[in-house]
Amino acid sequence: MPERTPLGPTILVVEDEPLVALAVEDLLVTLGIRVVGPAPTVAKALGLVEQGGFDGALLDVSLRGERVDAVADALAARGVPFVFTTGHGVDALPEGHRQRPLLVKPFRNTDLNNAVAQHLLPGRQF
Repeated sequence: MPERTPLGPTILVVEDEPLVALAVEDLLVTLGIRVVGPAPTVAKALGLVEQGGFDGALLDVSLRGERVDAVADALAARGVPFVFTTGHGVDALPEGHRQRPLLVKPFRNTDLNNAVAQHLLPGRQF
């Protein structure tokens, strides 16, 4: 079970494109969600997963050409819900995680809102 922070819900953002990361962070903050990251590399993401303290994660499938399979495995092992983000569709997802939710890039703010509400912070209204 993920650790809940006393200041409200927190989402880890794993994204290597600075403009995408900034847009996602801005939207999450407007929803009252704190952001951990963004983590632009697998190594940085794994370090943040190890630290914990977040309720869910948005996980880009490829960070600077490196697949995020190890990050997905680490999140799953800790019981942290996550949503993949990619422009390549379900075939790009790690084989062991193809049943996970997918947010296809480019996505709209409402798509991100829905993904967070349905898969990362169910039961909350945004």
